[in-house]
Amino acid sequence: MSDLQQYIAERKKTDAVFAEGYEEGFSAFKFGVLLRQAREQEGVTQETIAKRLNTSKSAISRMENHAEDVKLSTLWRYANAIGKKLNVRIEE
Repeated sequence: MSDLQQYIAERKKTDAVFAEGYEEGFSAFKFGVLLRQAREQEGVTQETIAKRLNTSKSAISRMENHAEDVKLSTLWRYANAIGKKLNVRIEE
């Protein structure tokens, strides 16, 4: 177990608020990383996506860095703007 993993495990044991919000926050972070990676894989800049979505570069940056409460319609438009399809699943 890495130092970070150990820290997270210990913090979850001693801080109920941290433990409660950790998984949701981490999921949002991972989702933002997936958006950024997909964009970069296609060689598209944040500025280009912003123009295609008629929004600002900072809005795209917020999506990629804090992917909380992003509308499904916005994700669909983002995926289309980089030439990808959006697939949504619900898992156990």
